[in-house]
Amino acid sequence: MYTGIVQGLEKILEVRQGDGFVTLVISNTQNFFHDVFIGASVAVNGTCLTATFIDLDANQVHFDVSHLTLQITTLKYLKQNDLVNIERSAKVGMENGGHNLYGHIEGTALIKNISRTGDTLHIDMHIPNGNIKYFFLKGFIGLNGCSLTLNRVDRESQEISIDLIPETLRLTTWNTVQVGDEVNYEIDQMTRTLVDTLENIHQRQ
Repeated sequence: MYTGIVQGLEKILEVRQGDGFVTLVISNTQNFFHDVFIGASVAVNGTCLTATFIDLDANQVHFDVSHLTLQITTLKYLKQNDLVNIERSAKVGMENGGHNLYGHIEGTALIKNISRTGDTLHIDMHIPNGNIKYFFLKGFIGLNGCSLTLNRVDRESQEISIDLIPETLRLTTWNTVQVGDEVNYEIDQMTRTLVDTLENIHQRQ
């Protein structure tokens, strides 16, 4: 379980090809992984990954990524020296300043437009595969691991809009996003359950 409050950035040191998976070797320059253990879950660009090898002497942690996860996320595009958003799993009793995320990425949304107002960033993006039905004005979305509020939902064009404050831009990969980029998105599971349940009831009537 995650909150969508990204702790900061770490660097991809190496991408190792395996048989049906890749291993991401990620730096530990900010000491996010000081108490990590093999089997621990970490959100990398919003995707829940499992720590498979730890070398704190070399300041790095390894994460295996399955073929399926690569297919549906932007992790397939990662290369050496890329920065990634990191969030450790939530601890019981800690403050949740975002919303409940599971790191189960639905797919990728496409950045359609970016505009600046002072130090803030406004972003419009397309939600594919008819999944716009799961998003509502002022509702939540998980984007590249960040818990964000929806400031526009256009069901006809299947687009949503978000606005990012300077602190989010400072701490995350959103500060380098460009039109045409893809971002990982996660649907709020409570909203999915409600929408799918109501749809099923309606179809039976």
